[in-house]
Amino acid sequence: QVRLVESGGGSVQAGGSLRLSCAASGYTSRANSNCMGWFRQAPGKEREAVATIDAYGTTSYADSVKDRFSISRDNAENILYLQMGSLKPDDTAMYYCAADPSVWCPLARTTDFRYSGQGTQVTVSS
Repeated sequence: QVRLVESGGGSVQAGGSLRLSCAASGYTSRANSNCMGWFRQAPGKEREAVATIDAYGTTSYADSVKDRFSISRDNAENILYLQMGSLKPDDTAMYYCAADPSVWCPLARTTDFRYSGQGTQVTVSS
């Protein structure tokens, strides 16, 4: 059973940084995580795809986080990261890690990936 566990969330002031991590386990095949990504959901709002990375390291970002966030993966350790900088109050949300066996990883699909974690809360104060 695939399990994704996020960590690294917390409270930070605007302009600060956080690094989220997602530890993956239970894959029967490495292909299960061809696509990995992060999406977020703020109270009263719809899920928003934040960033994706495919098995080759190709990345995609939402316009709202481009040049501020960086997604990366450690395939040997099955860990996904999201480095977040220049944080804004609008970045406040629950952040979820997601994975999918597809080889096609458009950003828009992130919220529909087959596997997702329980989330980690990020709160940015002004």
